[in-house]
Amino acid sequence: MNNIKKIQVEYPYLEKPVEIYERECGHKIVFAYKKGALINISSWVKTGSINENDENNGISHFLEHLMFKGTSKHKAGEFDRILEARGAAVNAATWKDYTFYYVTIPQGSDDRNFKDTLELHSDMMLDPIVPEHEIGAPFDLNNPEIKTKRERHVVIEEIKMRKDQPWTQVYNQLNKNMYTSHPYRRDVIGTEQIISTIPRESILDYYKMHYTPNNITTIIVGDLNPEEVIPMVANAFDFKGRANKQNENYTIDKPTQETKYIESYSNINTGFLMFGYLGAKAVDTKASLVMEMLALILGQGQSSRLYQELIEKAEKQIFNVVATDYYHFRDGGNFMIEANFKPDDKDEAINLLKNQIKNLLENGITEQELRKAKKKLKCSFAANAETVSEIAETIGFYMTVCEKLECVNEYVQILENITLEEVKEIANEYLDLNKAVISVLMPEPYNRG
Repeated sequence: MNNIKKIQVEYPYLEKPVEIYERECGHKIVFAYKKGALINISSWVKTGSINENDENNGISHFLEHLMFKGTSKHKAGEFDRILEARGAAVNAATWKDYTFYYVTIPQGSDDRNFKDTLELHSDMMLDPIVPEHEIGAPFDLNNPEIKTKRERHVVIEEIKMRKDQPWTQVYNQLNKNMYTSHPYRRDVIGTEQIISTIPRESILDYYKMHYTPNNITTIIVGDLNPEEVIPMVANAFDFKGRANKQNENYTIDKPTQETKYIESYSNINTGFLMFGYLGAKAVDTKASLVMEMLALILGQGQSSRLYQELIEKAEKQIFNVVATDYYHFRDGGNFMIEANFKPDDKDEAINLLKNQIKNLLENGITEQELRKAKKKLKCSFAANAETVSEIAETIGFYMTVCEKLECVNEYVQILENITLEEVKEIANEYLDLNKAVISVLMPEPYNRG
């Protein structure tokens, strides 16, 4: 435990403060006590599509797949086979700001499950060999003669499946047009061309560049003793002098200054659209909470404004689906309105949504809507402290995207103190229609071009 700096952070709804240990090498270990029969071990890496370029877009997600393909000690498949035989849930995910890997497993009657899981997890994080035969040789997409299909093909099939999803198509057009230069404009999963040709050397170079001690936070949640656990984790995560790298900082793009409209076409029968806005940095807790509130009030659930006004009470049935969402990103979130509509009524659908936004900006929300939104967010926040997996994921998000766990401690107090005036002010700052990007996907017969 030498050369480890320890701090404690009060964490709402947990019995004890969360403990953060920062090692001299830069690696952080977080321990959260949660009584129960399960434990969670996860590692969050500060890399995702934000660290990619036009030549390697998709490499973060591809590497996530390949991390499970064996180490010097364990062959491909051993990790999953050993842990799943003990009832573990094993998975990973890649997004714009991060990649994370986790295991949730029964604690068992002794420490064997924890020790074995930690050994396997740390070994995977520190020594992935990314074997060529698991990646698959680079190939020409136009060559139908490929006989041995490996992980390249698995990811390419994912890309192809997403291409056929209307919501993905309309989102990708929206995402690409909300930014001019920031890496968030790229699709996390990448392109078929890049995945089919990117060499193993480039994947290993990317791993070495970004899977550094200062970029990795390992989180332990469960009914364990930190005095025993933390030395074990520090010992398991022996980086052997691996050098650190500071990730590049990017300036977020300014929002469009006039409404931007993009229309594309696909083999579909109904219309899809998304309104998109650039939002606040994830670390700006108040603005992010207000954007979440506005998403709740406008379009989440059957009591929301958009559902009530545009579906439930509508004299003319234009919309099949209308909803909202808010994505939290390190450099600035995304507020989105999503709708599926009858294509003959495209212009009316867009105008109806614009009118709902105008009404929100001009008149704000009601005291009743504010109270209801606060209650829902507080309940959701409390629910995320119920299981070891949810606790670990929340901690990972705050440590990696917000880059400080103290935000979680401020959450409830900031939420309680938000006023109607602040909601209106933040709504007008971010949801001005001149700052909107509108992406529409129409059936092919409507393509008059």
